[in-house]
Amino acid sequence: MPHSLAIFISLFFLLLSICPQSQAQNIEPGLERAVKWKWNVAPPANASWGLPLREVPVIEQRFVGQPANAAAAPQLPQNIYTVKKGDVLIRIAKKLRLSVAQIKEFNALDTDFLKIGQELRIPSPEEIQLLKSTPKTISTQPSAATAPAEIAKSEVLLLRVFLDNQGFGSGPISDTPDPVFGKVLNLYQTGRGETIEHPVVVQRAKESVLEPLIFYTLHVEDFRFIAPPKAARAVSEPRGKTNPAAKPAPTPAPTYQELVTADFLAYRSPWEFVAERFHCDEAFLRKLNPSLGTHPAAGSRFRVPNVQPFEIEKIPVTDLQPAPDATQATSAAINDMTTLEISRNGRLIAVMPIGRARPGLRGRGKWRVMDAIGHPRLATFQEERVIPVEKNSPFYTNPNPTPIAVRPVLSQEQYLPPGPNNPAGVVWINLAKGDETIPQPFGLHGCSTPMAMQTLEGLGGFRLTNWDILRAARLLPAGTTLDWRP
Repeated sequence: MPHSLAIFISLFFLLLSICPQSQAQNIEPGLERAVKWKWNVAPPANASWGLPLREVPVIEQRFVGQPANAAAAPQLPQNIYTVKKGDVLIRIAKKLRLSVAQIKEFNALDTDFLKIGQELRIPSPEEIQLLKSTPKTISTQPSAATAPAEIAKSEVLLLRVFLDNQGFGSGPISDTPDPVFGKVLNLYQTGRGETIEHPVVVQRAKESVLEPLIFYTLHVEDFRFIAPPKAARAVSEPRGKTNPAAKPAPTPAPTYQELVTADFLAYRSPWEFVAERFHCDEAFLRKLNPSLGTHPAAGSRFRVPNVQPFEIEKIPVTDLQPAPDATQATSAAINDMTTLEISRNGRLIAVMPIGRARPGLRGRGKWRVMDAIGHPRLATFQEERVIPVEKNSPFYTNPNPTPIAVRPVLSQEQYLPPGPNNPAGVVWINLAKGDETIPQPFGLHGCSTPMAMQTLEGLGGFRLTNWDILRAARLLPAGTTLDWRP
């Protein structure tokens, strides 16, 4: 028996030496082979930014009292819904993103029965808040009508929105806490030279953020940054008696060929566009807007976090950074490879979560922020960047493998075009070591996967969300010291 066990162990390690990776790597969709190649950042080929504006569907319903950001939306019918054959109150409520109680109260209905042709008035966002049937959004005191879990979620949402507006981003916003949220909240409480008790922070948040959620109407112009719908490879089950809560089908993942042959790497759905515009977790956005379909049309109204919108249409190619100012001493640090922290005159002014595109990538000592490039592309000759490691046995790896010459596969560079779904995002900030002037091949940059930038391997260097890399560029003059802290 011991002899058989020894043979089994030997065979096991032999298999490991042949197949060192027993599990597939987590890699950004479309980049499964590309992560093995050398890449460098390149400026955009031209000044165009976005897709040509195309004809897009427009919904038939408009809400009275739309926020100012919907002024440019297409002209749609007034705030009246006319009951059609087959309509019932609960379906109308879902379609209008209201509750049955809200519709009945606003229209003074004392029954659920409707007549074909009956007109229902639709409340504005302001009118919705005044209805008795509208749940009150934020409360820090327990009440008989509110479960403890709901209080916690609403408080997390409030604080995430508040912190984001203060420059202390905690990643894509949702109503769920995580370790990064806890760290950023602690940095806000202690990093400004004062200790702020939790109830005080909550009170500040309530005074600053009157409504954690607001409404946004999808514009026709927004579709300059949203790719046309792609045929789904897997379709979700239709809603019906057997599956009343079927979810929209997920957007199909791109292939490498689709990435390199595109002219612009746009958002793959309106959901992705709106989620990034309002610094939001896309799954949370879908939870907030359950009645919107897979590909919402122009004029669709979303509930979104009340943050300063990330306006992708306004990102310039150059002049992203402020000029150096001797009276405003700016410094930056990457702390424990989880947060980028920016200080001015010794006071912490901004915090942003950060991730790395490749396992093991990190810096040490003091580096320097250099120039920022808007609308970056990524270029490759498909030259292998990883030199194979010599293995002499299953139990020993040669620490000094013989260098293996690798040659470019392509005779001219191949490009991943610019856009929010470029693996480098919408802005690239070059970095140099110490007093050097030659930038490193890995800089600070945006990403195409804000919800997975800590877990998915990709291209580039040190990733922030697209909204955070733009904020970082606007805070970091060229020449700013970047300190790596373990």
